[in-house]
Amino acid sequence: MASAPLRTRLAPTPSGLLHPGNGLSFIMTWAIARAGNGHIVLRIDDLDKARTRKPYVEDVFRTLEWLGLDYDEGPVGVDHFFSHWSQHTRLDHYEAFLQQLRDREQLFACICSRKQIRSLSVDGSYPGTCLARKLDFGTPKTAWRIRPPASGQSVEVHQWREGQQAVSLQEIDAFVVRQKNGFPAYQLASLVDDEHFRINFVVRGADLWASTLSQLYLAGLLGAGRFQNATFWHHELVKGTDGEKLSKSKGAGSLQAWREAGESPAVLFRKASTMLGLTERAENPEELVALLTKGARLP
Repeated sequence: MASAPLRTRLAPTPSGLLHPGNGLSFIMTWAIARAGNGHIVLRIDDLDKARTRKPYVEDVFRTLEWLGLDYDEGPVGVDHFFSHWSQHTRLDHYEAFLQQLRDREQLFACICSRKQIRSLSVDGSYPGTCLARKLDFGTPKTAWRIRPPASGQSVEVHQWREGQQAVSLQEIDAFVVRQKNGFPAYQLASLVDDEHFRINFVVRGADLWASTLSQLYLAGLLGAGRFQNATFWHHELVKGTDGEKLSKSKGAGSLQAWREAGESPAVLFRKASTMLGLTERAENPEELVALLTKGARLP
């Protein structure tokens, strides 16, 4: 990583109650930042207005309090979030980047439904149906997709512990950057926010590796140099007893249920210690930072 001070973020999506995987990601991101004298931004990703609920936003603040984690920049409560920090207050930023992509002819309009794509593509990747159709961008219920990378194109990925490597973009298809409802899609919004908040260290689950490559490709098209030079850590996923990823979509138990049952977050700190490669096990935030500061190579 460059000599700039470490800046990272906690970026939950308030589409449901947080689960143990969210808690672990919070803990590890926070501990690395605090051990490295870094800056932490709380960024709640609420672009999906249909699924965002105030109780889910409240759950983010309650979870951080329960875990004993602080942050340096971000909303201080639910009302403050919606009035000053919601992604819907930054729509002009996303539109500016979308316009750049349009001006550079990096986008095309697409009217394909998910059902149509699945019928043509076994793995769900975009089959290129609208790529050469030159549909009008203003057509109702039209998504905007990025033109896919050229054959043989790669990006440089800076990874914590593994170092820098060139990674092929052959698996990246024409992903959506503006949804049919007119709102920016996750890949673009996440990149724009990370660039806006000057994030240079990103902690993610291994399942978001493709998202990292997509966003690095976008960053190259937009000249988002800060994001291109960011360091990433794609940690292993937290599994349940059946070996499946713990997530809202998999019906994982919520951290709210843990709190209501009087559970201690110590088990999450012990698990985080293991995932961070520490030989000793921490029981709380202070112990984890002390162990990281003493025995780990930080970003």
